[in-house]
Amino acid sequence: MKQFLFLFVFALTTPFVQSQENLPTDYLTKEFHQGRREAFRALMPANSVAVVFSYPEKVFSKDINYNYHPNPDMYYLTGYKEPDAILVLFKEPQGTEKYNEVLFVRERNASRETWTGRRLGIEGAKSKLGFTTVYNGKDFNAFAIDFAKFDKVIYDEIPTDVAENNSPDNLYALLKSFKSKAGITTANEASTDLFDKITNSLREIKTPEELVLMRKTVKLSCVAHNEVMKAVGPDMSENEADGIHAYIHRHYGAEGEGYPPIVGAGANGCILHYGDNNATKIDNQLLLMDVGSEYHGYSADVTRTIPANGKFTEEQKAIYQIVYDAQEEVFKICKEGTPIQDLNKKAKEVITAGLLKLGIITDPKDVRIYYPHGCSHFLGLDVHDKGNYMGTLKENMILTVEPGIYIPANSKCDKKWWNIGVRIEDDILMLKDSYENLSADSPRKWQDIEALAKQKSTFNDMKFPKI
Repeated sequence: MKQFLFLFVFALTTPFVQSQENLPTDYLTKEFHQGRREAFRALMPANSVAVVFSYPEKVFSKDINYNYHPNPDMYYLTGYKEPDAILVLFKEPQGTEKYNEVLFVRERNASRETWTGRRLGIEGAKSKLGFTTVYNGKDFNAFAIDFAKFDKVIYDEIPTDVAENNSPDNLYALLKSFKSKAGITTANEASTDLFDKITNSLREIKTPEELVLMRKTVKLSCVAHNEVMKAVGPDMSENEADGIHAYIHRHYGAEGEGYPPIVGAGANGCILHYGDNNATKIDNQLLLMDVGSEYHGYSADVTRTIPANGKFTEEQKAIYQIVYDAQEEVFKICKEGTPIQDLNKKAKEVITAGLLKLGIITDPKDVRIYYPHGCSHFLGLDVHDKGNYMGTLKENMILTVEPGIYIPANSKCDKKWWNIGVRIEDDILMLKDSYENLSADSPRKWQDIEALAKQKSTFNDMKFPKI
């Protein structure tokens, strides 16, 4: 009877965390992540160990955190998406058990899970992620590992913005324990450089599984851009245009955006990383939208520049055409063997010639005033993904091609060009002898944008109460 009473009271005081239902079925599989660990291990030197940390949680306000975003490298290698974790990879099998990897995770806690969400715990990491050797984070400090016996200890830059905490199993404690065990007082550049070299070489080439997710995230981002092209008008706010993107992303199952959206009208479009998105009216100006979804960890990065009233002015059209021509010329050299830096050079050449022809600049060196950024970056788990930027294009790389021209007010050119900002950005998959534009579903030619703007959007018919 006492035992029954105890169980009854326990049931009342200890919340039961139910399993989640109706989850997406197209996440990367545990076999994918296992394969990535094997690929990483193959690039490790003999008698080495690699350590990968989770990202810290970030405070949004007071006791409220931002939605957690996992360390892309940790996710790539494990599929684990929670904080307070460490992955240890060994080149050679260790101990009598002959294990070559150990994952330390957050401990299951029914009470905490009621407040902050489900945790995989040890058993979940084994069954869902495919690990054999898993411990709770609190066990890392006592775990028998002699880092001094290894010729190389490989790790990424150790996070320094981690709040001090007395708990034995949070990221602060894990990092403190690792540094103590490995005798780390200052960062070892050889260790972090090797980590970067390995992860760059792996992540710059997308696997077939990754390509499925990349195609999806870019595709749904194009749908969002197209809907804004149809729905936009002079009375629309930047925030509303931003919201259309967000709604469509989530409608198709994206978890969010791969980076803070840039939705800038007129002068705001001349700010490269504008993020306020709070102008109440776009008016009869260009609207620059650099917005891409994040789908199961993989980010799109698509930019379109459109006239709010559906019609480019002659000045807007002239600038837009230069940017379009630059993009087209870069596309022509997108093939295996092309030095990645040549993409930047080609875009700069075309934009320089165009600005000289219009009289906006008279000295070629002044092109950097109106085109201050590079043309391309890798794309994947990070919007500015890992890869060797001093290398050459290879099959199954995905890079952006994003030339732009930005002419803020008071620039040293005719006033008719002021507050015109144009960027066109597409996500390009490298093929054996050519390329595939993954974002081709969203129009780039000014004529096609004007034609799409004449179509009606689903959002045009939405009615909201006045407040």
